[in-house]
Amino acid sequence: MTRTFTPKAGQIQRNWVVIDATDVVLGRLASHAAAILRGKNKPTFAPHVDTGDFVIIVNAGKVALTGQKLQKKMAYRHSGYPGGLTATSYAELLEKNPVRAVEKAVRGMLPKNTLGREQLSKLKVYAGAEHPHAAQQPTPYTLDQVAQ
Repeated sequence: MTRTFTPKAGQIQRNWVVIDATDVVLGRLASHAAAILRGKNKPTFAPHVDTGDFVIIVNAGKVALTGQKLQKKMAYRHSGYPGGLTATSYAELLEKNPVRAVEKAVRGMLPKNTLGREQLSKLKVYAGAEHPHAAQQPTPYTLDQVAQ
């Protein structure tokens, strides 16, 4: 009988990956980042173990949205109090805090449990081109997409 392979915590090799978000569609960027954070690009993937890599996203302020989503798509958050729903357009959100827009997109593509929150902690997003993780020697990750 063949047993299913389950990676142990000490066997997991974590790498650092840099993704440049310049002119990349937000949903495509988020889906690739979520797959890397979960470890789905590795042969040792297991859905119940965090086997993913660290992801650094730079130039989050230059991310693209298709169609009229920049004006019409809304980002919602709730204070927890009655009537505490706040809606912000993505044009305003990308202008004021592009890091939050990218983190919100990636968070929506991860599992909604303790494992997903643990995987999200490995995501580092920066609005500009600079990041403080040069000591980890991150490798660049390129997204192949059609020009917008």
